[in-house]
Amino acid sequence: MTDGEPLAATLRQIERSAGALATASVSRMDESLPWFRELPADQRSWVMLVAQAGVQSLVQWLRTGAGARGGPQAVSDEVFDVAPRALARSINLQQTVALIKVTIDVVEEQVPHLAAPGEEQQLREAVLRYSREVAFAAARVYARAAESRGAWDARLQALLVDALLRGDSADVLASRAAALGWTDAPPVAVVVGRSPGGEAAIVLHGVHRAARRADVEVLGGVHGDRLVVVMGGASDPVSVAERLLPAFGEGPVVVGPAVPSLEAATESARSAMAGYRAAPAWPAAPRPVAADDLLPERALAGDGEARRILRHSAYGALARTSGELLETLDAFLIHGGALEATARALFVHPNTVRYRLRRVAEVTGFGPLTPRDAFTLKIALALGRLEPGTQGEQLTKPT
Repeated sequence: MTDGEPLAATLRQIERSAGALATASVSRMDESLPWFRELPADQRSWVMLVAQAGVQSLVQWLRTGAGARGGPQAVSDEVFDVAPRALARSINLQQTVALIKVTIDVVEEQVPHLAAPGEEQQLREAVLRYSREVAFAAARVYARAAESRGAWDARLQALLVDALLRGDSADVLASRAAALGWTDAPPVAVVVGRSPGGEAAIVLHGVHRAARRADVEVLGGVHGDRLVVVMGGASDPVSVAERLLPAFGEGPVVVGPAVPSLEAATESARSAMAGYRAAPAWPAAPRPVAADDLLPERALAGDGEARRILRHSAYGALARTSGELLETLDAFLIHGGALEATARALFVHPNTVRYRLRRVAEVTGFGPLTPRDAFTLKIALALGRLEPGTQGEQLTKPT
């Protein structure tokens, strides 16, 4: 190129041919890119505008000297400003690169007709450099769109989790979930643990990456130092939550009970939150741990739902039997789980004690011979005797 107006005659020819070049580029796209033919008419018109802007930007880029400091990047970014940002969500980066390649190919083919005599090689080299700038500009546009989308998704997911924890209406949950593409695959369960720290969008990116490996859909929100994740399509919520552990920080991770849909997930969220608050009382708890396995700790921490479940499924269930099961369990707990001592206290054979303890396990779902279940039963008996009038509550022990 020369000083002054570079490629002056060539620039005038390109300006006169801008419309024809854009039309030829779109026509080539229609011929060579099957997915382009399937685009809606409005999106195809946006691509035409981008192609026209690209040719005009090439002229401006050449006029600035094709490399003047501060010029090429700003001009190249402007190529995509004529199209709505929604286009970046309709056409992915790989497809955009294909569109750019088609447009550059068309311009290169027309170099002999566009360039003034003796300027063909200069124009060809300039077009190649310009195509690189446009490719970088496309990458920047998609990067900004991804950042914006990630931040927006993080806010929307946080709002949905807030709505779950508050127990908002099903319509509110459904509308927010639909905006995030949630399919509501059953069963649904909520997981609560400590957030690893950092920006919410980055934390949720880690959650979604782990969820893709586990083949489940997830929504999540960071609430203070807690990370709340809603899982969909998790047939075994605890096993799936174990695969999501890398997305959580240190400390307990609690899994709420499975429910049929997002609409019912408030129950799972409340149980998971109550379990997370009570988990420090069981230092040896597995990680993750089911909220239902933390019923005694939740009851001691004041969780009304856990107290009702234990009163009904343990104390109430035993109180509704003949009475010998409750008597045997009491004696067994008093004597520190010793079968012989229990049998002597009840004036029965040890095998009779074993039989009755098996019946206790069948009736309540908790086996007295297991230390953890024995602790749960002891708490349940205490709660039942503190509030004996509630033993007939119509509640069932979670499965």
